[in-house]
Amino acid sequence: MIRIVRTAQGVQIDPTGKLAGRGAYLHDRRDCWERGLRGALAHALKTTISPDERATLEDFMNSLPQEASEGETL
Repeated sequence: MIRIVRTAQGVQIDPTGKLAGRGAYLHDRRDCWERGLRGALAHALKTTISPDERATLEDFMNSLPQEASEGETL
């Protein structure tokens, strides 16, 4: 799971899972991120995701695998 956090500086990926702020988690699969970026992520973080933040999140999303790893359940 990958944590995304809303901080005073904006929405960002939290690779350590330790940044202060309101957080939400997404699986490390592109399809999960696609669903999250449609609105669920902004709702969970109780914020609006700016175009710059969205671009950063989409760049990260595009580096993720499309499907679940073999043997992994959804």
